Amino acid sequence: MSDTPIYVTQPDLPPLEEFIPYLEKIWENKILTNGGPFHQQLEKALCEYLGVEHLALFANGTLALVTALQALRVNGEVITTPYSFVATAHSLLWNGIKPVFVDLKPGSFNLDPGKIEAAITPQTTAILPVHCYGYPCDVEHIQEIADTYGLKVIYDAAHAFGVQDQGGSVLRYGDLSIVSFHATKVFNTFEGGAIICPDAKTKKRIDYLKNFGIADETTVIAPGINGKMNEVQAAMGLLQLEHVDEAIMRRLEIDRLYRQGLGGCKGLFIPELPTTSRHNFSYFPVLVERDYPLSRDALYEALKSLGIYSRRYFYPLISEFSMYRELSSAHKGNLPIASDMSSKVLCLPIYPSLSDEQINQILVILGE
Repeated sequence: MSDTPIYVTQPDLPPLEEFIPYLEKIWENKILTNGGPFHQQLEKALCEYLGVEHLALFANGTLALVTALQALRVNGEVITTPYSFVATAHSLLWNGIKPVFVDLKPGSFNLDPGKIEAAITPQTTAILPVHCYGYPCDVEHIQEIADTYGLKVIYDAAHAFGVQDQGGSVLRYGDLSIVSFHATKVFNTFEGGAIICPDAKTKKRIDYLKNFGIADETTVIAPGINGKMNEVQAAMGLLQLEHVDEAIMRRLEIDRLYRQGLGGCKGLFIPELPTTSRHNFSYFPVLVERDYPLSRDALYEALKSLGIYSRRYFYPLISEFSMYRELSSAHKGNLPIASDMSSKVLCLPIYPSLSDEQINQILVILGE
């Protein structure tokens, strides 16, 4: 094995010499934040790349989630998934909203629409699903439920950058969608994120909210927050866009090598790719079944001892953390599919700089 640790995902960094001219331009402009020229260019470039009309950049995806809930004036109870990163549910608590956890659809990493309707109460105001690993939710069924009960739908699309179905970007669904540009994502701006907005009016309100609610020098129209993306982040994003298609193609190749190498490995279940017209290969989850020689946790530790840092995404479930476990919807008996998935899942390393040799090393270890 190489002495260099292999992580589940790593930042895809462009050549340093390509980034330096952007930094020189920032120094020349002397504009570091507050919607500078790179910020404006990146919003426009991302709208074109993603096939959406309006997008508001943020310093990170969590601030985007918190602000999206504010923008739609969501309160009361919100139905969401326990199988996600904690930021999904934390954004609700930060807005004084009660999360209501619903189980996953069998054979899926996403919310079960069939369980959503039973969880609706007079206090329910919205649904917060997650396109987990970039696998799109059952968007049509979820929207049908939302329309029937007059609920908002906000998609945590942190993993879904560039994912498309037959009609275009999956980010077009719901009242709002939130993407993350964290360093380990397919597309990154070091830290960062965005809200996909349905119209110019909504974007304008969100732009106020992410900048303290400031309308002009002497006017504050809302209790906003500081969620602005700075010029260095935006410059990184503009440079990343030049390389992102190449990065996704390499991820596709790594996905293919894993599937080919693990196809006959007893006890490792490889979920099928989503039936989308374009996937981004943001993660490579496998399920460690009972007939594999090691338990999931033992395999995780064995890989780590060899310098391979896989991740148990997502374990524990959000519903098992102390601030959530007392909720009635968090009881394990209500979430059998999510609990089972959480006990089996292991995400293997996948990022553009992962070499074929390293992949072969991982495949040999898993097949031993």
